Amino acid sequence: MSRISVRGFAVASATAVTTVGAVVGVAAGDTGQQQPSNDFEAASAGDATLLADIPSGQQARVQTATLTQQADAQADAADIAARKSAEESARKSAAEAATAKKEAAVKQAAAEAKAKKEAAEKLAKEREEAKKQAASRSATRDASSFPVQGSYSTAQVQAMARQIVPADQFQCFSNIVNHESSWNYRATNAGSGAYGLVQALPGSKMASAGADWQTNPATQIKWGLNYMDGRYGSPCGAWSFWQANSWY
Repeated sequence: MSRISVRGFAVASATAVTTVGAVVGVAAGDTGQQQPSNDFEAASAGDATLLADIPSGQQARVQTATLTQQADAQADAADIAARKSAEESARKSAAEAATAKKEAAVKQAAAEAKAKKEAAEKLAKEREEAKKQAASRSATRDASSFPVQGSYSTAQVQAMARQIVPADQFQCFSNIVNHESSWNYRATNAGSGAYGLVQALPGSKMASAGADWQTNPATQIKWGLNYMDGRYGSPCGAWSFWQANSWY
């Protein structure tokens, strides 16, 4: 028989202490109800305690049981800490993802609102421009409202054009006429047969605007304006094409 110091082992856990108490009881030959010994109380208080003589065969089991309890307790504590860390990390990731999703939704909503606003502003601008053009056209004189003369000067022809062609399109119209006929309403291309201010080809096309297309500049201006609007959208559209191709 030998004695063993169990400082630290006895206080590892209640289970370990109970086990030690049971072994002590057996070693002392006590087969009745076991009562806490002074050694147990001292161990609970953290004092250095020497248990009663324990058979050497029991000592290893006592130590192993106590160490196992300590290892299990440490492993449980580590598992709990790991779970808490994982849960906290998951909560943090979820919060970050939710915040990012919310910010993305806000940005998308702002972008869509901006696009809708810009589209509405563009549409309003186009409508306003269309109204201005319509008002400008309605304010122009019809070709038939000009008195018929035997001949017309360049200044008179240009004055007619200013009253027939919308003001915002006149310069483009004038640029084309300058290049095509130099404002000569009787200009004739001997090679192609093109005729008049806008060099209609053939000149007889202008009959759709009036039977006097050969002698009336106003009729030629009316036909030329309708042609430019119908094919290019406007005299300025026709002028852009002319600049790129030297014809229209």
